[in-house]
Amino acid sequence: MAMAAEPVAGQDYEVLDKPVSSEVPDGKIGVTEVFWYGCPHCYALEEPLEAWVDTLPDDVVFERLPATMGKVWLRHATAYYAARELGIFNTQFHRDFFDAIQKDGHRMTDDDEIAEFFTNYGVSKDEALKALNSFGVKSQLNQANARMKAYKLMGVPALIVNGQYVITPRSANGLDNMPKVAEALIEKTRQEKEAQGTN
Repeated sequence: MAMAAEPVAGQDYEVLDKPVSSEVPDGKIGVTEVFWYGCPHCYALEEPLEAWVDTLPDDVVFERLPATMGKVWLRHATAYYAARELGIFNTQFHRDFFDAIQKDGHRMTDDDEIAEFFTNYGVSKDEALKALNSFGVKSQLNQANARMKAYKLMGVPALIVNGQYVITPRSANGLDNMPKVAEALIEKTRQEKEAQGTN
């Protein structure tokens, strides 16, 4: 999946003035997907992205960050973090929640509807409602908000490599090219770390 040419800053990707820190362990390279369950482009990216993530080497850590750009976005981000807190989040849950919104037409904007969905994964409605309103989930939402602002994104999906290189469908010239640009930037980051002796 290598690119024919090196990606160009300001053209194929943007460089943040100040890298945004995340919980990536030392010596690893972080790749963050910023997404929204209500976004058709994010939905279209999921399958090729998952296939690409499966091929990533051990020094690369992939994470998802739900976007928090509006009221509905926040509800979906809350569902994401609540599912993680309850221990029911995995690739299948992620796909199913996307499908519920994108294919089945569920809005998933109120706690009752989200909690009802969660009962398909072995938790009670009460447990789900509790998680959706928990301090831990609110705390994670605040952190997501802060990172969203630091990334200066105008839309989603986006891939962030090493907290500083921002790839969008527009910059990559299409959804399919986003992982290709990310791969080149992972290699660039790897070389930079080696040059600094921080691998």
